[in-house]
Amino acid sequence: MKFVDQVRIFVKAGDGGGGAIAFRREKFIAKGGPSGGDGGDGGSVIFRADPQLTTLLDYRYQQHHRAQNGQPGMGSDCNGRAGEDLILRVPVGTVFFDHGSGEQLADLAEPGQEWVAARGGRGGLGNMNFATSTRQAPRFAQPGTPGEEVTLTLELKLLADVGLVGYPNAGKSTLISVISRARPKIADYPFTTLVPNLGVVGYKDHRSFVVADIPGLIEGASEGAGLGHQFLRHVERCRILVHVVDASAPDLAPERDPAEDFATINRELARYSPELAGRPQIVALNKCDLPDARARADAFAKELRRREDPPEVFLISAATREGVEALVDACAERLWSSAR
Repeated sequence: MKFVDQVRIFVKAGDGGGGAIAFRREKFIAKGGPSGGDGGDGGSVIFRADPQLTTLLDYRYQQHHRAQNGQPGMGSDCNGRAGEDLILRVPVGTVFFDHGSGEQLADLAEPGQEWVAARGGRGGLGNMNFATSTRQAPRFAQPGTPGEEVTLTLELKLLADVGLVGYPNAGKSTLISVISRARPKIADYPFTTLVPNLGVVGYKDHRSFVVADIPGLIEGASEGAGLGHQFLRHVERCRILVHVVDASAPDLAPERDPAEDFATINRELARYSPELAGRPQIVALNKCDLPDARARADAFAKELRRREDPPEVFLISAATREGVEALVDACAERLWSSAR
């Protein structure tokens, strides 16, 4: 299934039905009086967060959504039927913005949570409501009011406890495939991951947490370079970040080193969102099974631990699973200690 995390749609609630102008015309009943019923209310457009959905793909191809109009009133004091509400299902974590102003209107972050995006119009009153002792035959009724309409921008922000960030080909996809049942595409070239991947990590005592593998960031990502800028929104909800750093010497960029990669990604996170840059980080120096990588990782780990506010650092190899269990333990400890 294609992953779509941003769409623009138009929604319109149903119009209210008009009130009826009618009079009783029955045998043996003289001067029957007004009998026009009220119009029915229009249906509203309601969004509901559904945990079974993971993409906004359906809204890419159907961008106009209208609720049912209310039926007009009828004679014999009969009211029109109300229009049915239109329930639109979206993934949990969908954020709604007004397309014109950019104002955030709603954030459906809980399963089953609902938001009324457009309210249906009210039905008009029939002429039977306007009869008085001095106006016994009113020949007018109220029209129904139009339903609300709005153009929305929908953005999906994945709900995950831990976000994996780092340069392309740093080993994030391999890591998430090792610690969870997620099966992302894995290859020995950059930008293998084109969309975010979610994996559930089964932990001790029947507990679990969700990890998101974000497509690789590069320098300039916050301004639109590479692929990662499209998906930075998905780490905004993560409670902690695991910064995966390639400790080996990349063949395509021998001038890179772990310290420079680490600093570059953190700069891009800060440019995108200072709050995101301040999120707790665990550093995973990956590929320590490769030649010379262990020495390079040891040197950078010592440098990080000498800093004023040192992060937790783990030397791992996702391919051989070395150090991975300790990394998962640290993530779990951070998550549940902060939840207390």
